[in-house]
Amino acid sequence: MYIFKPHLRPYSIIVISYMAVFLGIALKIQNSEFLFYQVTMMIIIGFVVYMDKRVTFSALVLGGLAFWGFVHLAGGLIPIPQSWTVIESSAPVLYDLKLSQYTPKYDQLVHAFGFGLSVIAAHEALQAHLKKTLPLSLPICVTLFFIALGLGALNEMIEFVAVISIPNTNVGGYLNTGWDLVSNAVGALIGVLYLKLRRRNLSKIL
Repeated sequence: MYIFKPHLRPYSIIVISYMAVFLGIALKIQNSEFLFYQVTMMIIIGFVVYMDKRVTFSALVLGGLAFWGFVHLAGGLIPIPQSWTVIESSAPVLYDLKLSQYTPKYDQLVHAFGFGLSVIAAHEALQAHLKKTLPLSLPICVTLFFIALGLGALNEMIEFVAVISIPNTNVGGYLNTGWDLVSNAVGALIGVLYLKLRRRNLSKIL
């Protein structure tokens, strides 16, 4: 199987392991929302594998995606004490972690990380498709930024499907969606800046 090719094997083993553990927890506590997200994640993983056959993503992207999947699933299942968040909840989980009104919510950090990483993945995919090193000019950077925002919007659509199809989700309302989109944009901007700095440092070494 392709997922056990040498460059993918360690990430596949890690992802399969934590998905199996989280699935067992979700079934035990009868968390239907989590099951919806796990099915969604399996579809995303299938798409990543499909793209990797054509791109061969870097260890940074593959490791980052594996980590992103873990923190995403953990956020919806791992309970936390109410003292760890300023958000009132009858059963707070890691996604609700917010130490003060002036610090980001765990969910927002996960969004920023994930869609910053998607900028790097999109950059690698475009270079593989065009078979050349892309200059990180303003038009290219803007394109990568908006690709990440588009993927972030798709994520919000998936959450919307969860809200209208599953009762008592922990997704949040309009304000949560707005902060998610802001977090996606911040992460995408950081991803673009990372690519620019990495290219500049590499050129100095060479």
